[in-house]
Amino acid sequence: MTDHPMASGLTAEHERFFVACPADPEMRESFSFWFFDDEGRFGFPRIGIEREATNWANPRVQCNVTAPGGIVMNGAGRDSANEGGADTLSAGPLEFRCIEPLRRWRVRWNRDVTVGTIEQQITNTLDSARRKALAWEIELEMAAPAWVQDNSPEKVAQMAEREAREAAAMGVGWRLEQLVRGTGWITFDGETHQFSGRGIRIKRQSVRPLEGFRGHCWQSALFPDGRGFGYIAYPPHEDGSMFNQAYVFDGERLHPAKATVIPWLRRITAEGDDVSLELESALGTMRVEAGTRFSTFRVGNPDIGGLNLHQGGAEYRFEGMRAFGMIERSAHESLTAIEV
Repeated sequence: MTDHPMASGLTAEHERFFVACPADPEMRESFSFWFFDDEGRFGFPRIGIEREATNWANPRVQCNVTAPGGIVMNGAGRDSANEGGADTLSAGPLEFRCIEPLRRWRVRWNRDVTVGTIEQQITNTLDSARRKALAWEIELEMAAPAWVQDNSPEKVAQMAEREAREAAAMGVGWRLEQLVRGTGWITFDGETHQFSGRGIRIKRQSVRPLEGFRGHCWQSALFPDGRGFGYIAYPPHEDGSMFNQAYVFDGERLHPAKATVIPWLRRITAEGDDVSLELESALGTMRVEAGTRFSTFRVGNPDIGGLNLHQGGAEYRFEGMRAFGMIERSAHESLTAIEV
């Protein structure tokens, strides 16, 4: 398995889930993905399960889906874990199943969700009692090698204090992120739609203390010719130092990079926010123009230190190509302006 071009040194064991509650009460098992219909109709800006040792039987489930007309669908909450063995992570209506390690996964959902508009979500007027049936299934195929963050306790212990704090915000343990293609269907409002698209999937087993988290910007996309990119950055400190990790994918291998133009969250707006970016790598400068689409928001969050959270997609443009990809950003409410 480590010789497979998608493996990045990982083995099939990295695709397996805990079959028993970890001894460390702070350990969490997490799988999530972001996916966008190639035709721009439907977005899945973070579907995930967070299974923490402190509440092992009732993981946190998230289902964000967007549809034409500014419709947002939300299925967030805690739900009962469904024990499915080491190749499956499931809770309530959501299931992640490994079909072939580091190559193929299947994800499905079947339950009512809260339905409203992005404007209602921004203004906190979404009616949680307004619910509709939602079912979907997507099969994901890995389209690039895994991008791996290996922040083992031993490595973090050797870091300077600030570097260790930033690494801990990413997670003490390991995390992989991987560009994907896929096909699927969605049934909503009595109609079933077939689609194909692309996005990313994330799997992690780590301890993740978020005290003092100051915000972030995270973007990735896969273009039609097979090239792509991804990065995660945290706001710079007063001395200019910052957490800034990135890659550029040339269609065959990942090249380490740094983000040099970063669209921090400053506007809470439904769509069209300029989120263009630049990355520097051994390949040179990669300039990508982008505007937000498929947006969802959490506005006014005392539980996460007053950070406003944007989870959505963007229309990315690079060398004449267009692709829908993901974006997630957070910033303190004092730094953001709401525009409805």
